[in-house]
Amino acid sequence: MLLVYTHKITPRLKYVFKHICTRVLGVKVDFTTKIEDFIAHDSIKMSYTKQHLGNEFFIKSHEILFEQGLSDIEINVQKWENTKCFFFNGDKSAMPFDIFAASFYMLSRYEEYLPQRKDQYGRFMATESLGYKHGFLHQPVVDIWAYKFKTALQEQFPEFEFPKKEYRIKPIIDVPSPYNYKLKGVMRSLGGTIKDFFRFRFRDLYIRYAVLFGLKHDPFDTFKYIINKQKQTQFKFLVFFFIGSYSTFDKGININKRKYVSLIKHIADYCKVGLKASYFSVKDVELLKKEKRQMEDVLNTALSASRFSFSKLNLPESYRNLVQLEVKEDYTMGYVNHIGFRAGSCTPFLFYDLDYEVQTPLMVCPFHLMDFALLKTTSLLDKKKVLNTIIDEVKHVNGEFVPVFHNYTFINSGRWSGFKELFNIILASANEKN
Repeated sequence: MLLVYTHKITPRLKYVFKHICTRVLGVKVDFTTKIEDFIAHDSIKMSYTKQHLGNEFFIKSHEILFEQGLSDIEINVQKWENTKCFFFNGDKSAMPFDIFAASFYMLSRYEEYLPQRKDQYGRFMATESLGYKHGFLHQPVVDIWAYKFKTALQEQFPEFEFPKKEYRIKPIIDVPSPYNYKLKGVMRSLGGTIKDFFRFRFRDLYIRYAVLFGLKHDPFDTFKYIINKQKQTQFKFLVFFFIGSYSTFDKGININKRKYVSLIKHIADYCKVGLKASYFSVKDVELLKKEKRQMEDVLNTALSASRFSFSKLNLPESYRNLVQLEVKEDYTMGYVNHIGFRAGSCTPFLFYDLDYEVQTPLMVCPFHLMDFALLKTTSLLDKKKVLNTIIDEVKHVNGEFVPVFHNYTFINSGRWSGFKELFNIILASANEKN
């Protein structure tokens, strides 16, 4: 066990030390403000305060972990070997940066509480983030810093054995609508027919009616492929189904249709199933509660995982609502059009509510790549290169790679051509030795 001496034990300090030491490095951690307890401890230990006590392992602390609320913090990002960091703390410290303060800034999403420009859907944009502006969005910096901390500790405590972690994957399948043509009802099918006709999309018109008359397979129905792929890997897929009401933003299938309920139950026999919460439920806790209850009625079990439609988050309200409804995990933390690490980590972390200064039980599981982001590259070769680069970043820190694909991604034609091969690369990456 690692013992940390500090002048003041705060919720922020306990939160970030437990993430880095326990979740990332697998080492238990405890805290003391008593020098005699620190001296008596016979295993690895360090001091985290303003001045070192003697020759112990010492990291000079930044004020952010001892403050409350938001303040105007000066961030000066600097290069540090193979990565970047901030909160430089001088030469007397065992590490040149206060990685705990910097990690707290990233994990708490401190910057998302500050005034910023948002996109047309009201989402925090990657281009507004510290990671994008300073060129480290592509790296899981919190995990990289943690491993630098581990190396520094090993030099001072060579006899201590750290547990070993392995790279793993958690593929997400997002299902805004399971079918392109089936189960849409008469009015929506008629509306789609008129649109296809007046836009001269006669091939789409032909496919629509071939599907409706049972002559062709619905192109969005890729669930047999998904189940077959699930059978080939030990890592459980997480499939998010949309069951909310039809709206300007969400155009799914009515959950009252028995065939749709049967599909969800069938997928739940092989994969883990979660709720894709509707666009308007981001701000409406009662609507979110209704959708959660509907999904639990389908699954006959408590809902454990969610992600919001359009990957939209309103911090801290969105996460507070999930905590209130006792949802255990959320998979919305990431960017739709940019590949990288929104919270700087590829290790799931607990949501810390900056307004109330409390660690919550909600596990935030960030995703690092969405299929749409790969559409920015033209050739399949370039897509493979980008994909392998992000996989390597996660592998270097034995993290968890979370990609988001959609059910229609696997139609493997048009702009989604080659995406089955990309998905296979992800599955194969978990079977290779690090």
